Amino acid sequence: MTSSHGLTALHLRQGHPDFLDLPWHLPLGDWNPKVCSRLVEVPRGLSRHTVVFVSYGTDIYALKELPVPVGQREYDVLRGLEDRRLPAVTAVGFARMRMPGEPKEETGVLLTQYLPSSLPYRVLFMNKGLERYRERLLDAMASLLVRLHLGGFYWGDCSLSNVLFRRDAGELQAYAVDAETSELHAKLSDGQRNLDLMIMEENVTGGLADLAAMVELPRTLDVYETARSIRQRYERLWAETHKEISIAPSESYRIHERIRALNELGFSVSEVDLVASGDGSQLRMRTIVTDREYHRHQLHNLTGLVAEERQAALILNEIREVKATLTRELNRSVPLSVAAFRWMDDRFRPTMSQLERELGPAIDEAEIYCQVLEHKWFLSERAKRDVGLKVAVKGYVALRREQPALALLRSASAPLPTVVTEAAVSPDATAEAAGEDDGDEEAPASQVAVPAPSGR
Repeated sequence: MTSSHGLTALHLRQGHPDFLDLPWHLPLGDWNPKVCSRLVEVPRGLSRHTVVFVSYGTDIYALKELPVPVGQREYDVLRGLEDRRLPAVTAVGFARMRMPGEPKEETGVLLTQYLPSSLPYRVLFMNKGLERYRERLLDAMASLLVRLHLGGFYWGDCSLSNVLFRRDAGELQAYAVDAETSELHAKLSDGQRNLDLMIMEENVTGGLADLAAMVELPRTLDVYETARSIRQRYERLWAETHKEISIAPSESYRIHERIRALNELGFSVSEVDLVASGDGSQLRMRTIVTDREYHRHQLHNLTGLVAEERQAALILNEIREVKATLTRELNRSVPLSVAAFRWMDDRFRPTMSQLERELGPAIDEAEIYCQVLEHKWFLSERAKRDVGLKVAVKGYVALRREQPALALLRSASAPLPTVVTEAAVSPDATAEAAGEDDGDEEAPASQVAVPAPSGR
């Protein structure tokens, strides 16, 4: 550090590098591999500010240059989002630096952790092999806005460029990236929500129009209808989370039905309000929803695994399948926690160990395991019976060697059954998948709790 220019202050959270070996004496726009060997290129969206990415081991960090007050405010908002467990990138630090020639002016640099296995919308919209994800992207965007608004987050600048998308067992989950204009409140008013939605529609339409001026958009992607579609999806989901129903005092089972329906959508329910009508013959029921991570919380409590919401839902289905098998074998009820322990020992750990030996370490274990489950579903459909996990793992390994890109994001509309049976799996493995028993004690194919991917 020097008094004239360079790093003047650095606030960092524990568990991350100190970043002191970076060329802080230069503006971020002047960083290049000659002055900073840690620079890496990753898929990125558009940004009004200069952004660079640096790697420390397996971790990647984004550094964004912006005015000090704006950067400090964004850091605080991102920390608030993390405290409320809302989906956004993680802020790890904030730096102040003086640029050459501007000794009295400080520039801020916000440091965030790059979201592993994430992609910007342009990749999902423009890659010809990713058509299946476009509808899911719109759903993910609407779900993100509902979750943020439920958490009291007013965005103020929602756009596709300010969102990153992560795979989630064939679906997508969206994360907020930019929070420069955002505010955190105890609760949003309808006016704040509507203003946020209006800004989202304007930004999404404008962003797609700009993109259409540079490249040819897919015919299925309408510049002017996309934002409206996101808002419609948002309104349906918001209405579902705030729906009030009337029940009779004797219909307490409907309370559990309502909670179960919201849980199936992934929402956690913190409270249920019951208010008597004028004559007392009916009760108005309103559920208070907190987040859309019900299955994530449940899986983590049972196993300690961290997964996306749909990944967790699929894995929990398999744990319930193990529970049913144990109950039948032991002729007594078995707690779900016991089934989860057995699932970890008999299925998850052996599968991930084999995949690591064959393919190397997995960036996202939950997603890879869900891909194996999907592969198992395809093979079982083809064989008209449950082929078992061992056959599925063997076939998946062969497929991944043929198509390494599957590790990042499955890009074809129906890659697994076609490639596996024609090219990736040996004749012996194909015969085994078609009919031979591998010894796994699992449910029949019709009961296997893995996804039947839509749109295939």
